[in-house]
Amino acid sequence: MSSNFPLSHEELEALTKKFPTPFYIYDEKAIREYLRYFHKAFSIFPEFREYFAVKACPNPYILKILAEEGCGADCSSLPELMLSKMVGLKGEFVMFTSNETPAEEYQYAVAEGDIINLDDITHIDFLKESLGKLPETICFRYNPGQAKHGCNSIIGSPEEAKYGCTREQLIEAYKTCKDAGVKRFGLHTMVASNELNPDFFIDTAKLVFDLAVELKEKSGVSISFVDLGGGIGIPYKPGQKPVDLEYVAKGIHKLYEETIVPAGLDPMRICFECGRPITGPYGWLVTRAIHEKHIYREYIGTDSCMADLMRPGMYGAYHEVTVSGKENAPKDHVYDVVGSLCENCDKFAVQRELPEINRGDLIIVHDAGAHGRAMGFNYNGKLRAGELLLRSDGSVKQIRRRETIDDLFATLDLQGVASFE
Repeated sequence: MSSNFPLSHEELEALTKKFPTPFYIYDEKAIREYLRYFHKAFSIFPEFREYFAVKACPNPYILKILAEEGCGADCSSLPELMLSKMVGLKGEFVMFTSNETPAEEYQYAVAEGDIINLDDITHIDFLKESLGKLPETICFRYNPGQAKHGCNSIIGSPEEAKYGCTREQLIEAYKTCKDAGVKRFGLHTMVASNELNPDFFIDTAKLVFDLAVELKEKSGVSISFVDLGGGIGIPYKPGQKPVDLEYVAKGIHKLYEETIVPAGLDPMRICFECGRPITGPYGWLVTRAIHEKHIYREYIGTDSCMADLMRPGMYGAYHEVTVSGKENAPKDHVYDVVGSLCENCDKFAVQRELPEINRGDLIIVHDAGAHGRAMGFNYNGKLRAGELLLRSDGSVKQIRRRETIDDLFATLDLQGVASFE
């Protein structure tokens, strides 16, 4: 079930007087508590690190909170690397996991001492050309192909994914890097997205641990750390249960004792790169009902749209929707809750049983704290929502203002167009 919204109806209405809808709001206390739970569950390993997937919620205020809790950053672009550096994260606390990467992005990451996670064997030469030599630490991403089954539809079948190296390529890649003077190695895979089956992650660990042992035997490389990827899901729908991290950690630890220790690879750092469970349940999109429409269906139109939260329109993803102040009212109406984008998929909820909604009601879209504001866009000239942070002391701080028309037009040559013929 979705996390409870942390503000009362009266508090939320008062907040909208200062910060008009739509906006995102994140709960600092809940984010910290979940990350502490995560770290405690995996404290049974000699060394553990969670690298927050910056793409999920790329706001420096959020990153700073996570850094204070001992979290690193998993980055996939130069701006994400720069955001991480702004909050003091670099070196061993930054994993640069990108694909089809421009040379200047590798150069920046290496200059900061960040861990380079290469996506393909051909990138060895590209990296060498970009830097003049290879860095002392290199990680490779593994694509298991048919060796990994049961992947969900969001990330797709490994065989159809553009990411990572085959097993045979990895053996050659590690040999090549070792011969080139690389001294320290990591191994990474990412084969899940929003997965709720805890055994899936244990099975992934077995796959990676077995490969780490094989790499030592066939390439002479000792893997110093493994990144088991992200993909830990959250219970978007009523009745779903969150992933039991203690169960996952114990299952992986058993494999560690059975596989890594006898192979002489202990101590090995265990890493994850989750984003969704860290901020997802603790962020909400708040919007206001401004229209109603009665045709073949009943519609409620909001002052937000898919440009602020594209997951329902893009994936058909489910987000719980509640009406502030009507949480206990009977759900005796059926609505499509929609936005103003010129696309029929611009819907936050489809044929959803909800209380009666009137113009002016505040609508809360739950579990939007990851891959929400981050995936926003400007199609139709829409201006993306701002972000607020509910601090642990109960105060609220704006951590990103809403976009303006000046922002939207900032890259246009408006002076030049007046004289353009």
